Parts: sequence; C-alpha cells; structure tokens
Amino acid sequence: MVQLYATAMSRRQIEARCGQLAQFAGVRLVTLDDGLERGIRMLEFRSGTGLRFTVLVDRAMDIAECEFRGYAVGWHSPAGFRHPGLHEYEGEGGLGWLRSFSGLLVTCGLDHILFMHDSPADNYVYKPRQKVQHSIHGRVGTIPARLGGYGERWEGERCFLWAEGVVSQGTVFGEHLELHRRIEIEAGTNDIQLTDRVVNRGFYRTPHMLCYHMNIGYPVLDEGARYLAPIQDVVWAAHADSYRAQGVGYQRMPAPQMGFHEQVWQHEMKADAAGLVPVALVNDRLGIGVEVTTRKDQFPCQYQWQNLQAGQYALGLEPSTNHVLGEGGARERGELIWLEHGDERHYDTRIRILAGEEDIFRSEQRIRAISPQPLDDYPPVSGCFVPLSGRGASERHEGQGGAA
Repeated sequence: MVQLYATAMSRRQIEARCGQLAQFAGVRLVTLDDGLERGIRMLEFRSGTGLRFTVLVDRAMDIAECEFRGYAVGWHSPAGFRHPGLHEYEGEGGLGWLRSFSGLLVTCGLDHILFMHDSPADNYVYKPRQKVQHSIHGRVGTIPARLGGYGERWEGERCFLWAEGVVSQGTVFGEHLELHRRIEIEAGTNDIQLTDRVVNRGFYRTPHMLCYHMNIGYPVLDEGARYLAPIQDVVWAAHADSYRAQGVGYQRMPAPQMGFHEQVWQHEMKADAAGLVPVALVNDRLGIGVEVTTRKDQFPCQYQWQNLQAGQYALGLEPSTNHVLGEGGARERGELIWLEHGDERHYDTRIRILAGEEDIFRSEQRIRAISPQPLDDYPPVSGCFVPLSGRGASERHEGQGGAA
C-alpha cells in the first residue's frame, strides 16, 4: 500500500483518483535553460509526501535541490548549479572546485578527496606523468552521467521511483574508474536510498577514495539546530589551536556569523548491531530534520563541516572512506584503497527527512542508544586516528557492466 495524504491506498485506489501517478508523485526529466545552469539535465523526484528533490544528471547524478512541505533542506551556495562545461578543475591553484560547490549532495572522489595533493604516478607506467595533480575533493562531481533510466516501478501494491546512471572518470595513461549510481525512493515515504558502486575499468592499479559532502541549509540549519551522532571520540578539529575563539561548538548551531572561518571536525562514530551509523541535524522549533545513515564498514570516517558565514550558511554531514589526514596521510599509513581491474566497492546510504517531533524523538533515541555523544560543545580532541583495515578491494566482478 502507498501512504498518501494520511491514507493507505492500493494501486487500484490511486489510479481511480487520477489520470496519472504524476499528479501525486513521480520522476521527470527536464533541462535547465538559463544562466550558468543552462544545458544541465535534471531529474525531479516527488514522493507524494511533500518531499521534492532534484538530481543533476550532468553533475555526477548528485542531489541538488531538496525541500519538504515548503521547507528548504538542501544548501544553495553562491556558486549555483554550474554547468560542468564551465568548470576549471585545476583553476585557482586547485580551489576552482569551490565555484561548482552547491547542493544537498556533492560527491567527492573517485581517486582523491580533501585538499590539493600531488600523488606519485608510477602505477600508471608512463614516464612523462611523474605525478598526478589533484585539486580539492577530486574530479567526479563535475562529470556528466550516462543516464541508464528512470521512472516508476510497482511491486505489488508498493510503488518505487528510481533513476540510475554511470559516471566515467578516465584518461589515457591514468585512472579509468566508473561510478554506478542508483537513487530510489518509495512513494509515500521520506527515505531516499542512494546506492553506489565504484569499479576500476582500467588495467592499472588505481587508488580510490570517496566522500559525500551532504550540505544542509536554512531553515533546517538555524540558530538552535542540533547535531546528533553516536560519537565515541572527537578525533580532530581543524581549529583545535583556537578551539573556543569563534564561540561555536560542535553540537548547537548559531545564527549566521560575520567573518566566520570554516570549522571541520572528525568524529569516531559507533555503529549499531547491524553496522549502521545514523547522523542527523534537527530543528526542534520547526519540527524538521535530516538523518543520514551509512555503513561503518563502507564509510569508517565521518566529518562535520560548519560553514556558518553569512551568505554561505551551511552544515555538512560527511561520511568518508578515509581520515581527514587526506591522501598523503592515507598513503603513509597504508590506508589507501587500491583497485585492480574489475575490483569494486559498494556504498549504501539512506537520506531521511524527519517530519515532525515524533520522527526527531525516535531518531535521537536511536542515536543515543548506540552511543551517547559528548555533552560539552567543546569536547577534548584525542588525535587518535583509528587504523583502517580492509583497504584492498572488497569484490571483483570481471566483465560486469551497466548501471547498478
């Protein structure tokens, strides 16, 4: 049954009330046609609950806009949803990525995340390429996808809205990685399922790193909004040498600030019995929140990004394959993932809108049952980066193709 407008309805009952499901819910493909967005293909999802979100096919199938019953959820930066043809990956000393940084989900990877880094390129066996110059957060987020399909699927009396595609990051004498992405939501729910598979299609041994930059904006982010997470340890803070200088701790958010310098934290999270890690930002005053659930074995690391500067007001929930030490640190510690031809990694993530006090209460209870988080807004920073195991390929599927 599909839950629509406080009523559980069968497919027959729904079809009796409309000429098309699109009256209530659906997926449609549109093309943006003005300004710096011109030419971008976009999928618009509506789940029938008041949840609407858009997927930028031509930007790695990332989630751009997200709103729930009139409340904006996803962050819009001054950069906007810029067409990838305007992007200069190596511009501004590697910071050109920031001119394409906007939306609820920005994917970082596939062979590099975090700050700029020059990596040795001997694995590519090409003498003129002595190093790989990486800009901040990698290349994948501005690569168009090959759209595999989208639409609605009925399973008995349940209806699912879906889209899938493949993003190819490749070059001659270098990496050839593919991101196979599927986005799905059951009609009548507020749970977005994100399923990714990263495959090495090349025949060079290739590094792999992945991070989701999930960015929440006003009004979910507002003065008094709370960050909830099963934190066992606060590992690192970018501002540890001036911990209290800006008067902003990790747990409660202030109103937009003037002259604010971004703050980034890494927290060591505890997983539940199923290996899941839920993290949330909630606004008790409005009765709305966002919960992101990942798998600890897929994303062992979690960052919290605070960009509370006026005009750029955002909070980021960031699951990651690697510590905030970056690619250099991963190489030194033997924690960089290496993929041979046909090797792949899987990532299963749920983005859930918390719709009301009861949803917020249940999410908080679930998180606190896994691990109580520090009560102090400025908990001590341990500097203890837990060793990451399983850095080889998780699976190998020779010759497998198509979307996930």
